[in-house]
Amino acid sequence: MRTDISVLAGILAIALLSMPVYAFGPARGRVDPNEIEDRGSFVLGSFVRNWFYWFLHPLEKVSLWLHLGPLFHNLLGVAFGVAAGVLFAVGWVNLAGWAILLGGVADILDGRIARALGVADERGAFLDSTLDRFAEVGAFVGLAVLFGRRVVPLVLVTTALGGSLLVSYARARGESVGIVCKQGVMQRAERLLILAFGAILDPAVAAWSGRAPGALLIVAVGLVAVGTVGTAVYRTVWIAQRLS
Repeated sequence: MRTDISVLAGILAIALLSMPVYAFGPARGRVDPNEIEDRGSFVLGSFVRNWFYWFLHPLEKVSLWLHLGPLFHNLLGVAFGVAAGVLFAVGWVNLAGWAILLGGVADILDGRIARALGVADERGAFLDSTLDRFAEVGAFVGLAVLFGRRVVPLVLVTTALGGSLLVSYARARGESVGIVCKQGVMQRAERLLILAFGAILDPAVAAWSGRAPGALLIVAVGLVAVGTVGTAVYRTVWIAQRLS
């Protein structure tokens, strides 16, 4: 538990120290050749997102040097999602949080490496979005096992899973009829961050507050449940209005 907090604090410290380097360095003014033009909204803002892509650039270089293509990172993301589910199921909540974070990093790298190699195409986009759903289902199934005997947490887990799939489905169905909708406050990046930090910090918060283990994680799942259902409803209305 203390190790998790120390590692997380160290990562956050490095991140905060690196932000001024990015903000005032030449990298911020350059066009990112491995990024798409319209990524959609991000709750922490475009600066944090662009900084994070810059922060991960060394991993991109290593992956390219090792000839690890986008499919490898797609499958790695699924593996981390399934691993998170297994870790949730056996009660290793903090390790499941780290697995979710690592899966998110793999999810970012697959598209960027595909564009760096010039192999980004419809097949890759299909595999990327579909395998992301496999990873999410794996993690949420583990959460369902963890909270299986508690009615309210189980309802929140199933709602969060259903909402996550509906957010992606609404976008995909909209694009199939010619309407691109990337709006909403609970896209995949936000879901990953909330669940990951909720899981990593849960044991420490439980020990500090005297609450039962899982209390913070339930709050995180609840936020994802409300946010995803709200985003799915918003996208449904937004797309339907443009089709009427």
